[in-house]
Amino acid sequence: MKTINVSVVTPDGPVYDSDVEMISTRAKTGELGILPGHIPMVAPLEIGAIRLKKDGKTEFIAISGGFLEVRPDQVTVLAQSAEKASDIDIERAVRAKERAEQRMKEQHLEHMDFRRAELALQRAINRLAVSERKI
Repeated sequence: MKTINVSVVTPDGPVYDSDVEMISTRAKTGELGILPGHIPMVAPLEIGAIRLKKDGKTEFIAISGGFLEVRPDQVTVLAQSAEKASDIDIERAVRAKERAEQRMKEQHLEHMDFRRAELALQRAINRLAVSERKI
């Protein structure tokens, strides 16, 4: 079966680099499914999961936004942060979710602080969903 190389990179360094049969993720414009030979494109990504099909299995990576660049033989994801499902610290993600929920309940938050808390909550929920492979 044909494969395409996928690299997921963050400011802290590489997170994933392997040949896969298919990659799917959510861009700001909607769901993307990419197979080997896909037309070149660039797309901004939402907070969400990258699903990688390889050898009949699906691997998951939680990302917190970024950009996806597609070339016929290579997909590069430049993410603000990324974690493989197997690397996610579930207890830490639960604590982050609880902190964000508490922060959102606070009445004195300015709009900017509320938005930051909302994004933190989305990231925590995404990490938990990916760790449990519910995406």
